[in-house]
Amino acid sequence: MDLRRTARPALPLERIDAAIFDTDGVITDTASAHAASWKRLFDTYLADRAERAGEPFVPFTHDDYLRYVDGKPRYDGVRSFLASRGIELPEGDPGDEPDRDTVCGLGNRKNLAFLEHLREHGAEPYASTAALVRELARRNVRTAAISSSRNMGEVLEAAGVADLFPVRVDGIVADELGLPGKPDPAVFLEAARRLGVDPSRAVVVEDALSGVEAGRRGGFGLVVGVDRGGNADALWAAGAHVVVGDLAELELDTRANVRDLPLALERAGEIRGLVEGRRPAVFLDYDGTLTPIVERPEDALLPAETRAAIEALAALVPVAVVSGRDLADVRRLVGVEGIGYAGSHGFDLVRPDGSADQRAREFLPDLDAAERELAPRLEAIPGARIERKRFAVAVHYRQVDDDLVPQVETAVAEVAGAHPRLRRTGGKRVFELRPDVDWDKGKALLWLLETLELAGEGVLPIYLGDDETDEDAFAAIRDRGVGAVVRGEGDDRPTLACYALRDPEESRAFLELVADAVVRQGSA
Repeated sequence: MDLRRTARPALPLERIDAAIFDTDGVITDTASAHAASWKRLFDTYLADRAERAGEPFVPFTHDDYLRYVDGKPRYDGVRSFLASRGIELPEGDPGDEPDRDTVCGLGNRKNLAFLEHLREHGAEPYASTAALVRELARRNVRTAAISSSRNMGEVLEAAGVADLFPVRVDGIVADELGLPGKPDPAVFLEAARRLGVDPSRAVVVEDALSGVEAGRRGGFGLVVGVDRGGNADALWAAGAHVVVGDLAELELDTRANVRDLPLALERAGEIRGLVEGRRPAVFLDYDGTLTPIVERPEDALLPAETRAAIEALAALVPVAVVSGRDLADVRRLVGVEGIGYAGSHGFDLVRPDGSADQRAREFLPDLDAAERELAPRLEAIPGARIERKRFAVAVHYRQVDDDLVPQVETAVAEVAGAHPRLRRTGGKRVFELRPDVDWDKGKALLWLLETLELAGEGVLPIYLGDDETDEDAFAAIRDRGVGAVVRGEGDDRPTLACYALRDPEESRAFLELVADAVVRQGSA
């Protein structure tokens, strides 16, 4: 679920069941208090140590805080920073007095400084975070708070927002369950478990580099990095899907339902009006859009009438097919020369002139391993079928009994968890494992527009698709183009498309409508 760096990114609510928020720096304005407490601790300790050893005093810096301490359990932070300076201390015991020079003693000393600050100054919530959490609750999105600190309860109470987070996983819970600290994703995964959601359907909101890395490693559907102090590039590098300065920058995506969209062919006049004065660039999904969904993918053959419509349109305007199928497979099935193709959801691309581009080749060994591990897990489930694509492993369960589908999903989830460089996605009766990189059908569409010099205002991008994976393409052109979704039987889901088509036959008719509008414009 990758979001581009836009000025106003949106949370895609149709893919989100829960949101998990870090406390310090995201929910409450206490990160600065933690940073000040850490600096007070280490500067005092380092100065005393330097004086005893007759060495120069090198103070604890903000970069030290971000790299070694921020977001980690207290004792982990002590160990991490001391190791960065080549300092070894006895571990000690959590019951050590704060004046003892042990890992636990220093950690307890820092905690005393933070609690003193909390008593004197209280804690302030970020109003934008509280507003977002309340709105998410109104929309039935469950929320949880996490923290590596054992003081999370006191902090939330002091900030007056404890009632917003019925599910909490803090340092106390982590110790009781033996959960490792960030960047291990264990605390986030425990929060997801308590919320009753799959990580792929949850959002992690973090300001710490270790927390962002943990969210990405845990396979969460979206990781939002909150940059409170010029740390955006590092948050991106740690794996954030989107970075904002404040959660007020996020919009909640309000999508229309597929069933409520106007039918494109009943708005022919509107379509012609949109084409007028602009040059269309048409992008097409294959399965479910140009051909009906069938039991066996190899049986999804393109009707001759649809191929003729594509050829006629391609003689007038740029056309490309963007499919989840392998590039060679979709080129063979479409069989139209002189158009662009993007296979494997955009990882394998070829321009109309035949020149090619591939993304994520370095992930092929991960996909090979995932395919090998899935095969024995699925062979005992009747109807489950693995389809290896070059840049994806698809598990089809269209022919699996409904009672057995959870077994298929569990097998895919377990293999996905064993391969953090891959991410799990889905579609109509299919689970897929793909490279965990910021690339999708929308990115492929934008790349084609750019490389074909079609990114200007005089171009009208048009995309036809039918599945969840096509939403990335609809999102890519939502502010400047036309998205038309092909409705399946009983479809009842949100979409970013602006028109609907009843079936692949109407897709063909839509292509003919666009071609007719272009011809009329040229003869006017």
